[in-house]
Amino acid sequence: MKIALVHDYLTQRGGAERVFELLCQRYPEADIYTSVYDPEKTVDLGERVVHTTGLQKIPGAAKYFRTLAPFYFPAFRSLDLQDYDLIISSSSSFAKAVKKRKGAQHICFCHNVTRFLWDTKTYLREYGDYHYFYPLIELIFRKMREVDLRYAQEPDFYIANSTIVARRIKQYYNKPALAINYPINSDNFTFSNDKENFYLASARLISYKRIDVIVEAFNWLGLPLVIIGDGPERQRLESKALKNVRFLGHVSDSERCYLMSKACSVVVAALEDYGLVPVEANASGTPVIAYGAGGVIDTQIPGHTGVFFYRQSPDAIQNALLAAKEIQWDYGKIRHHALSHFSEKAFFSKVERAIADTVSSIA
Repeated sequence: MKIALVHDYLTQRGGAERVFELLCQRYPEADIYTSVYDPEKTVDLGERVVHTTGLQKIPGAAKYFRTLAPFYFPAFRSLDLQDYDLIISSSSSFAKAVKKRKGAQHICFCHNVTRFLWDTKTYLREYGDYHYFYPLIELIFRKMREVDLRYAQEPDFYIANSTIVARRIKQYYNKPALAINYPINSDNFTFSNDKENFYLASARLISYKRIDVIVEAFNWLGLPLVIIGDGPERQRLESKALKNVRFLGHVSDSERCYLMSKACSVVVAALEDYGLVPVEANASGTPVIAYGAGGVIDTQIPGHTGVFFYRQSPDAIQNALLAAKEIQWDYGKIRHHALSHFSEKAFFSKVERAIADTVSSIA
């Protein structure tokens, strides 16, 4: 069976790209396609040939890839994938639009619906003056929503990274989706039963991650907090933080691994569609204190692997922190939960069963 693997764009290194990297490793004979490719900024695909669209020829396309939004659908439609029996797309926007030949199958790993089209105001909140241009943006996006909905019918089967994304696929695209939580590479995380006296937050420092409410909660309690990650919010957050809060910026993978394993708990305040950080913390034997909505509901067991709070506010986080201090955590069981449910082995066992079922049902 001849397989094509297709990703939206390979210009960054995030959770979606990590999943695509795993797919490429799992199917070493498959051909790889994307719209725009920058090997210096994305996951390591080794010596694999990466086929791109005509957008690759535009100067600066890889750097300013978000500005090309109106051109991605025609770019993906232009790809010639007629020789392939199975197309596996990895998409949160455009790659699902590729054309398959009659009799071929298309399975889409959907990281989200096209968020900037269906949740425009939330998506653009990161861009300060967007509201001045909203009427014009909405005019363009209204047409793009129609196109997105039409091309969302191309895949024969959807795999979502969480139940919340599966619900969105059904809501916006009217397509059923199977939720399979994405895996972590357990080899990258070490276990420690010996925790140290600090809490950890690991995130890009942008507004929707809600590091601000975490900082305020720790300011009030005076507990030691370490924050790793960088972003445009860093200066503002540092100006609010007291001496018990330390910002380390970007750290090496080995240092991040060490901090994950030694922290009392990892604190997450963002509403995430899935979110790998809670699973990474658990794989290190570390409990999670998290906002109890979104993808984290799929990955955490309250009282066993973590504690939820239900408002993104300092007082809600404070109460969760105090509740967590009263729990006698079994760090070994926390790690076992992560490895048994979110390892690559568990992930591909579910994925390949779903692919086999899809191919046989369509055949």
